[in-house]
Amino acid sequence: MIPGSVTLRQLRYFDALAHHAHFGRAAAACAVSQPALSMQIKELEEALGAALVERGSRSVRLTAFGQEASLRVRDILHSVDQLGELARLSKNRISGRLRIGMIPTIAPYLLPAVIAVVKREHPHVEIEVREALTSKLIEELAEGRLDAAITALPVFEPSLTEAVLFTEDFLLVRPAEEAGKPVPSGEMLREMRLLLLEEGHCFRNQALSFCNMPSSSPRKALEANSFSTLVQMVRAGMGVTLVPEMAVDMETGSGTVSVVRFKDPQPSRTIGMIWRKTNPLAAQFLQLAKLLGQPVDQNSPEAGGAPRPAAAPISR
Repeated sequence: MIPGSVTLRQLRYFDALAHHAHFGRAAAACAVSQPALSMQIKELEEALGAALVERGSRSVRLTAFGQEASLRVRDILHSVDQLGELARLSKNRISGRLRIGMIPTIAPYLLPAVIAVVKREHPHVEIEVREALTSKLIEELAEGRLDAAITALPVFEPSLTEAVLFTEDFLLVRPAEEAGKPVPSGEMLREMRLLLLEEGHCFRNQALSFCNMPSSSPRKALEANSFSTLVQMVRAGMGVTLVPEMAVDMETGSGTVSVVRFKDPQPSRTIGMIWRKTNPLAAQFLQLAKLLGQPVDQNSPEAGGAPRPAAAPISR
């Protein structure tokens, strides 16, 4: 039986500590001071009558009891979050807090429009955004740390629902002096210096798949952690790269590079929204996904209220 003096705050702080294995990082994640978090953990240990952590000078290690307790605490917090979701569901709308994740190759370009749509349809919601790689977002969805996420599909996770938002093409970015040259095929890109995102980004694997290259680092490839850096490398004459259509205007709008579409069949990716199948707000998330997937004329007065423009020819 859990003593009555144990609080949800203490459980959340301990869950953060178990997750980060560091008092400072756990305190930052909980938006509290390190001494405050440490005091709550100490009080939790006193209430339970057993040590949860071994305190070192640089890191924290869970005791055997702490490891077992962390699993139970995670289940408790997940149940509490589910209770909150049920309360929101009773109002037939999303309200309170919406924790949404996005992968780095989507967030900078789609986030403003996603926020606009959510605020328009659910004006009382408080949005919390988490940017991370797909594997991390799936983990945090499973743990109840996120309500939904926007990623490239499919994610191949049976516990999650996938709703397609839209499909977008990949475009070739090459030095400006190459404008007007024939557009290379995927096979031809294998013989060029192809600039790629670092391992871990699903876009990297999608680009390599188009070129029929192995997922291991290609001999002629250079890597970066953002499309901005890749485009700057192209401007410097270091090679060519692929970018998704949603990133083109932001990353290449100043010119000085050539942007061109590939011939059909063009490389592309499917963007979707995912959430736990057990989430009571599934119906609301499905409706939100339908709204996020609607194209809009960027010249209309409501542009910015939807996530993407209709596809247009690009060649410069």
